Amino acid sequence: MSKTKSHKEDSFENVESVLSRSEQFIENNQKLLTIIAGSIIIIAAGIWSIKELYLKPRNIKAQESMFSAQNYFEKDSFQLALDGDGNTLGFLKIIDNFGSTKAGNLANCYTGLCYLHMGKFNEAIKYLKEFSGDDKLLSFVATGAIGDAYLELGQKDKAISYYKDATKGEDELTTPVYLMKLGLIYEESGKQEDAVEAYKLIKDKYKNSTEARQIDKYITRAEFGLKK
Repeated sequence: MSKTKSHKEDSFENVESVLSRSEQFIENNQKLLTIIAGSIIIIAAGIWSIKELYLKPRNIKAQESMFSAQNYFEKDSFQLALDGDGNTLGFLKIIDNFGSTKAGNLANCYTGLCYLHMGKFNEAIKYLKEFSGDDKLLSFVATGAIGDAYLELGQKDKAISYYKDATKGEDELTTPVYLMKLGLIYEESGKQEDAVEAYKLIKDKYKNSTEARQIDKYITRAEFGLKK
């Protein structure tokens, strides 16, 4: 018998041996495997039920409740937006009742912004940090708003950190706003070189922004500060 033929036969015997052991394992553990398979099906069905029969309807109901609160927010009626008007829910109740939904999560952002406008900066930070959204633009706005709250509390280092994070979106509308805020804080803190860098980013990358219209005077002022 050739070595090749012998090697093939050995291989076939190994495969048969493995298959035989697998069949034996299945036979010996059939009850356990049936339980595992059943558990997987039950878990999958449970996840589907939670999403379709619980979370989805709750999210729809939460979105309906959000409409009135958002309307008050747009009218700068921040207390009514938070507490509701007696007939409709405010953001705080929406968070309590529907916190696990997308609308409930969004209510965290609105609540933080309401408190920011009302001068309640610690509350603003608390709720804005609770927000986590798929909408990148809104996430950067929330991050920048946390920076605003820290700045109002006199915590410039934390404000700078959050403004820096907010500029990472590289959005034409919001990024130059936070770059400008960074530049102004840097100037106030005597960090003229950092201020110049922030202002020049506005000039070079966001030429069409509102902030870019008079940015040259800010660059000149910061550069003048460097010479002192």
